[in-house]
Amino acid sequence: MTTDTTTQQTGQTVKSGIMTRYRHLVRTVEATGDDWLIGFAARLGFAALLLPYYFNSALTKFDSGFLGLFPPSAGAFAQILPSIAEQYSYDVAAIPFFPWHLVVIAGSLTEILLPLLIVAGLFSRLSALGMIGFVIVQTIVDVVFHGVGPGVLFNGLPTELIDQRLLWVFLLLIIATKGAGRLSLDHILARQINL
Repeated sequence: MTTDTTTQQTGQTVKSGIMTRYRHLVRTVEATGDDWLIGFAARLGFAALLLPYYFNSALTKFDSGFLGLFPPSAGAFAQILPSIAEQYSYDVAAIPFFPWHLVVIAGSLTEILLPLLIVAGLFSRLSALGMIGFVIVQTIVDVVFHGVGPGVLFNGLPTELIDQRLLWVFLLLIIATKGAGRLSLDHILARQINL
């Protein structure tokens, strides 16, 4: 064996050893965190970033009626159906119950219930999918009816609407695909019914 051949074999052995250790480390991290970390971290991020946003937004929709939702407030109509609110001069009593009150009540309840279900880890995948739909509808209303500029992707300005909502959807996609993790009511419920 020549010195060059021995050096090449030693280099390949070192590279092989490093790659083996790296693959082992990756498998260990994946095995450790896959059960609980990803879903929990996504839910924690949602709770820290989006739960206060949706909670504060929902509070503007309540009025003095039954549970604060019946009838919806003028603010609820202004946020969810601005063109309808304007058409009736923000007089909630003049707005037809069907379908407009039902749409606003459903939107308001969705804005409250789905975030709470996600944070609790209950029906997380379905709730995350529902929130993705809600974010899409919310974005359309913001752009079309409230005149918010959507912004442009890949322009280096991460504060624009499209950038923020894309990150929200990505966070929700993690929950929808990976689930809530072991630290959730979903996991407890699944164990109780042996899923």
